[in-house]
Amino acid sequence: MDTRSEDFYPSRLERPTPSFERLDPVIHSTGSDRSDGPLSETELARYERDGFLAFPNFLDRDTVARFRQDLRDYENDSNILRAEGTITEPGKQEIRSVFGVHELSERFDRLTRDPEILAMVHQLLGSDAYIHQSRINFKPGFHGKGFDWHSDFETWHSEDGMPRMRAVSFSIALTDNTPFNGPLMLIPGSHKRFVPCVGRTPEDNYQSSLKKQELGVPNDQDLAELADQGGIQAPTGPAGSLIIFECNTLHASNANMSPWPRSNLFFVFNSVENQLVNPYCGNKPRPGFLGNRANTAALQPFGQDDLRRTG
Repeated sequence: MDTRSEDFYPSRLERPTPSFERLDPVIHSTGSDRSDGPLSETELARYERDGFLAFPNFLDRDTVARFRQDLRDYENDSNILRAEGTITEPGKQEIRSVFGVHELSERFDRLTRDPEILAMVHQLLGSDAYIHQSRINFKPGFHGKGFDWHSDFETWHSEDGMPRMRAVSFSIALTDNTPFNGPLMLIPGSHKRFVPCVGRTPEDNYQSSLKKQELGVPNDQDLAELADQGGIQAPTGPAGSLIIFECNTLHASNANMSPWPRSNLFFVFNSVENQLVNPYCGNKPRPGFLGNRANTAALQPFGQDDLRRTG
């Protein structure tokens, strides 16, 4: 097993520590590699500035409908409900997240290998990539709980051993995202600073944190300062819309108090040059459905056969 390497982003500390400027580039490709892909220079500059991009209608309605049927099938599958990678709402049997979806379905697997998506990943990460984590997030109407403010990288670094900020998340809406059903909220520019968090990480912290995150949550002062500087944005759009966000961008979502569910697909691409080492919090690694260590070869694109998109 890989040993723990030098910790460039210390977190889960006993005492509060000031935030600091990230040590890694936001976009890792340079020169001709930066321009060789579907993202325009304007979009790359916006990603570098804000830490995220939003694209309405990335997947067409027929494709979304097929994924949504998969989602309904998972909700009614007792084996999936009992699986370790299925997280339920606190105190309920309603599904909150299903992890490892690209290993459950060929359709999901093909989406992670979509040529256009992989080309964008290569532009942003400057290398080939593999799936660090995949999941479906469910947020049912009236009862769907929110997700606290956090940087994904802080968790993946501390609890999974991701060494550097060289990963990117793709979130595709399976339902319409409106201002009322708990859409993703992001703090533009927050990806440029790392906010260390306080508190030692218990063993198997994921068993409670995936239901309600209490560790790895930035302090109120840093959150307020970053939000005052960058504001808060909540991209909305129809089912099939895509949000790409950098691994250190601070994000959260409110509870869904509307009658309309909000569900999305979520894929994390990590550079093949940024493979996991031992967790920096000192604990044993989390299960593979949270931090993949087994299938880390570079993803190879599939043809765009049944993943039709509107232009």
